[in-house]
Amino acid sequence: MGGCSFTFTLDEQIVALEAEYERLLAFPEDEFIEIIRDVGFSCECCGRCCTRDFNGHVFLLEEDTDSVRSFAPDVVIPAPDFDACDQQGHFYVMGYALKTKPDGSCIFLSDGRRCTIYDRRFAICRIYPYMLHREADETGTVDWRQISGLNEHGCYNNPIDDAECLRIARETRAYEAAFLDQAIRFRKALRDLFAREGLRHVQRTYDLGMRDFQKGVEVEVRVFHRGRFEPHRVTRSIYDGL
Repeated sequence: MGGCSFTFTLDEQIVALEAEYERLLAFPEDEFIEIIRDVGFSCECCGRCCTRDFNGHVFLLEEDTDSVRSFAPDVVIPAPDFDACDQQGHFYVMGYALKTKPDGSCIFLSDGRRCTIYDRRFAICRIYPYMLHREADETGTVDWRQISGLNEHGCYNNPIDDAECLRIARETRAYEAAFLDQAIRFRKALRDLFAREGLRHVQRTYDLGMRDFQKGVEVEVRVFHRGRFEPHRVTRSIYDGL
């Protein structure tokens, strides 16, 4: 479980995310298509991308949360790395994630290789390993990242036809846009809730609450979904596979 830092106000975070959203929409489609064609990724069904060794957790967009709740509601948990904590000790997070098995593999991975819900897998699973967002590299340089886990799994330099490159590019951009939109709406809703109810983020309360949480104490996490905050009482044990 990671930490939280309110170095910037919610309004400042919203402005930064909205600017990031505009940069995403402006990224040249032809450039991304050429990257996809050059990488030429082909899945070998090794299952490694579905494990903790390669990815921390599966974050669910709201549509994916609604989908999995319709057939396996018990596997949906508040996303880790809580975003904020008010002075009453309630945590807040921008969405849900998938529970994992004790060994850190996806709850829907069978025999270490086969996805049992492949025909209705989630948005992040459909586009992986492609991505289109800006993040810091190992030197701290923030730039566009288009591929995750390069040369760590799968097969590369395979021919991909123009139609498939276009589909991957547009579906990846759509996922990243939906993620940013959810992040923006979460912060706006949190800002309005705090103003309406006289709440505020308190870093010391967050730090103390996280310390207790790591020791096994039950905490309340309010998860943003479809414009409202859904309360959950959780303990660290639900994240043991993460």
